[in-house]
Amino acid sequence: MSIFRKKQEKPIPFDPEKEEPAIKKSICTGEATVGFVDRSTGHFRDIQVVSTPLNISEFCRRTGTDPDKIKTIY
Repeated sequence: MSIFRKKQEKPIPFDPEKEEPAIKKSICTGEATVGFVDRSTGHFRDIQVVSTPLNISEFCRRTGTDPDKIKTIY
């Protein structure tokens, strides 16, 4: 039995009818955050700061979304 276990990543829950995945980028600093936009109010819910493209693919894997369908907000 191993003392060290690999951390199991939980899926990120969201309702596709109410929210859509999006990347929010800052115009000034270029910082990017991935999360969800509420379709009715337009409110952005932050999930994770993006430091590499690998973070975006990890987010897509955990939410079950297609990376090509994520919109970008400035």
